[in-house]
Amino acid sequence: MACNSQPKDKKSSPTVKSYPQEIEKLEKLTKQFPDSVGLRLRLVDALDSLGNYAPALVEVDALIKKDSNNFGLWFKKAQLSEQTKDTTNAILSFNKAIKIYASPDAMLSLANIYAETKNSKALELCQKVAELRMGRAYQAHCDFIAGVYFARTGDSKKAIRLFTNCISNNYTYMEAYMETGFIYYDSKQFSEALKIFQTAITVKNNYPDAYYWLGKTQESSKDLNAAIINYEKALSLDPLLVEAEAALNRIKTATAH
Repeated sequence: MACNSQPKDKKSSPTVKSYPQEIEKLEKLTKQFPDSVGLRLRLVDALDSLGNYAPALVEVDALIKKDSNNFGLWFKKAQLSEQTKDTTNAILSFNKAIKIYASPDAMLSLANIYAETKNSKALELCQKVAELRMGRAYQAHCDFIAGVYFARTGDSKKAIRLFTNCISNNYTYMEAYMETGFIYYDSKQFSEALKIFQTAITVKNNYPDAYYWLGKTQESSKDLNAAIINYEKALSLDPLLVEAEAALNRIKTATAH
């Protein structure tokens, strides 16, 4: 699902592992058999898995030219556009996909973008999916995305209520804990934020972002020793979490003087 909020202090993207020989082989085969949809889709998936989104989009566009009413192709184009931060094309492509087939996943993916961009269409799409009554997992997604919309538009009370509903349907929905914690942290309700982030690491004890934000909240509360422990834990779980490393250096530099 695309129901992932954009957390603050976003960490750097991990280094992509590449398999150039596999790509070269697929490219050669695609040129040899240009009408093979299966080969081109394999190439798209391979490029996507390596983070090579721009060339993957070129391949998807070539497929769409031949089959413009294919839901899966428009859905894939939307996902790739989202990866390249091309929100406009992602929205257009998700809308194209939904017109062909109103997939709940496509509607939620589009709703997620709308929520992040403060567009109330997010709520309409979430309502449509909720009315399908597809079970607790989908209801959790609907509540989370609606919560993101209200969080971004400044209605913290509604956002927290919806994130709480989300967690009641899926207690392992980590993004809902994090978004709730962000709201409390931003309003300087550090004791409430601490409770949320501590709950998050209890639910999932290998979730680095929760340890980082627990440490950040403790640092803001002047509990530097506890903050160091949690920053170190976050960094041990994710060595690419550069914000945790920066925070440790910051505290150690400040306490050394």
